[in-house]
Amino acid sequence: MKINKVKALRFFFVVLLLSTVSVSCKKDFLETFPETSLSDATAFATPDRILGQVNGLYGGLKSGQHLGGRFLIYQDIRGEDFIVNKPNGVTGLDTWRHNLNSATNEVVNLWNTAYSTINQANVFLKGIDGSGTVVTTTLADQYRSEAKFVRAFCYFNLLQLYAKPYTMGNGSNPGLPLRIQAETTSANNDLARSTVAQVYTQILKDLDEAEAGLPATYASAALNSSRAHKNTAIALKTRVYLAMGNYPKVIEESNKIISATAPFKSASGVTLQLESNIATVYGGTYIGSEAVFFLPMTDLSNPGTQNQLAHYYTAQSVGGFEEFYLNPAGIFANPVYATGSTDARKSFIIANGTKNFVSKFKKPSPYTDYVPVIRYAEVLLNAAEAHTRGGNLVRGLALLSEVRKRSDANYVFPLANVGTQPDLINTILTERRIELICEGFRSFDLLRLGATIPAKSDATNVAQAVAPTSPAYIWPISAQELANNKLMTPN
Repeated sequence: MKINKVKALRFFFVVLLLSTVSVSCKKDFLETFPETSLSDATAFATPDRILGQVNGLYGGLKSGQHLGGRFLIYQDIRGEDFIVNKPNGVTGLDTWRHNLNSATNEVVNLWNTAYSTINQANVFLKGIDGSGTVVTTTLADQYRSEAKFVRAFCYFNLLQLYAKPYTMGNGSNPGLPLRIQAETTSANNDLARSTVAQVYTQILKDLDEAEAGLPATYASAALNSSRAHKNTAIALKTRVYLAMGNYPKVIEESNKIISATAPFKSASGVTLQLESNIATVYGGTYIGSEAVFFLPMTDLSNPGTQNQLAHYYTAQSVGGFEEFYLNPAGIFANPVYATGSTDARKSFIIANGTKNFVSKFKKPSPYTDYVPVIRYAEVLLNAAEAHTRGGNLVRGLALLSEVRKRSDANYVFPLANVGTQPDLINTILTERRIELICEGFRSFDLLRLGATIPAKSDATNVAQAVAPTSPAYIWPISAQELANNKLMTPN
């Protein structure tokens, strides 16, 4: 498809404008806030304006085109556990079918949203460095750390779709344009792709520096769940190192926030541990101990039309739109969901006729469920896999059991599922599909392991299997990036 360069350039300047000086008139990220454009001279003039810009950075993550909805959705519907129920190009049909091109809306929109947020973080970092004594040195360091956390998260998410996994070629494949300077013009638009390894190096540098500068806790549970603190950065690093196949580093990081013995929880900073009842986590406005990083939503600040998790997955009887239903041949075939199972997670499944829908998210339109971006259950499973791959099956099984037995207290893993290292690894991977379903992990797990994306189909819709050697294994580069960046190369 041919791109109109004038329109592409116009869009580029709009993105730059929006990413430079958006601020909030409120002091709390949990509140709904209008964004106002200010001149460079005033954007850092007061503590409230600086805090407003920090809130705006989280707003970039919260976008329905990014972690507020679609990024998580794309990660799950690329896998084999869902069948498209209402084929619609607006709601991910091409992603489900692996039939994307550079100009497809999801390819362009996610790229633009993430890079806009990256540049917003870069502009903020430059501005806070020149803000003098408007805020204390300690607070300025904290804000820098939050900006680096946001930037790292954006780059990490982009890598999961637009570049080959680190484990394919040890990071040597083409990655992303690594933009870490503040840009307010198109002067530096042309930038070659760094390798996957180079982008991961920058991500980890940002997260290490974020961990050092972030506070141990905030003043409320609401802020502890919605703004990055030390344990948030550590938790994200366990995900990053898992993606890289660096299991010793997963163990090193997870040991900072997982106690040596059960019940497993963090020993310092914000208290992180599993809720006793998993249903508590999906109460719509959850801010408890399992919420390592959740994105809050309100009626006036929500993911937007056709971006919301509940819209895609939840049964109509509880307010959803049923865009995708559970593949009978996917994870739904697991005994967890069988008649007679006492696993509490079975309660999330609601049938409509012959089709089954995952109703973790229960808020009706405009769908204001808080979005679970990092849960403590994931951290435990990351660590369980890393310990098992490292040969410590006892620790791996203990962490796995903590997650499973929270939902089924009397369950005992059959020896055939946990008796050997390969068996236990497979069981942990299966548990991830059950525990983290609809939270954006299936494609992530398939790709980091170099596995084929399985085929899926019903009577009228088919998506063929995608091998790691197929061009469809990763997304094409955005057409707008290719039009604006002369040094950019396509996938």
